Amino acid sequence: MINMKKICIVGASGKLGQYMVQHALDRDYEVVGVCREKSVDKLDAFKGHITVIPGATNDREVIKKAVEGCDGVLTVLVPWGVHQYSSGTAQAVLDYARAGARLIFSCGWHITLDGQDVYSRTLKMQVKLGSWFGRLFRVVDIDDQVEACRRVFASNTSWTVVRGSDLEEGESQGLPVWSRHVGDPILESNMTRRVDFALFMVEALENNELIHEAPAIVGCQTPSALAHKGDQ
Repeated sequence: MINMKKICIVGASGKLGQYMVQHALDRDYEVVGVCREKSVDKLDAFKGHITVIPGATNDREVIKKAVEGCDGVLTVLVPWGVHQYSSGTAQAVLDYARAGARLIFSCGWHITLDGQDVYSRTLKMQVKLGSWFGRLFRVVDIDDQVEACRRVFASNTSWTVVRGSDLEEGESQGLPVWSRHVGDPILESNMTRRVDFALFMVEALENNELIHEAPAIVGCQTPSALAHKGDQ
């Protein structure tokens, strides 16, 4: 097991990324953050506490520089545009992270590891419409996020793919609970505080039980989590 000291957060300037930065600093990790140049000022609150590498997260040279010497990499897989942004980011992390580094990726419930997830009609329709509109207006490519995760699942790295439910803002409720398959009763509430999604990502760095798992998470204080907390 790697002694976690230095980590990289790819997508550090977003809401999820900023929460991850704070959780990482709370654990005294040395933090390197990657974000687009126009978003660097969003990390001003962390000036003097983290190293910021500006650039596109699917820029292989940017990622190569950022992950050098890092014990863990937290990656927000964002399906922006129609130019393989997610898969390009994931591939760069897989290629350049040090051997044995813990690699944690974030995505939504629509990603499946073993095909055993059971999705509601509502979720399937949301994904279908989101994919169609995203391609039509060339703003997102959900299929590319699927491809990114396929590459992660096929790699021999120490990966974890954290699949988030719907998200809300608010104070932390604690570490989310998880299950291997969407459709399990404990996940029924389909809601997690964004700050706690970030907490799960950071906690996963040192949880070897999550290696090669794709946990689907839900807030620990949601009705379904409380009703089925003994089922895990």
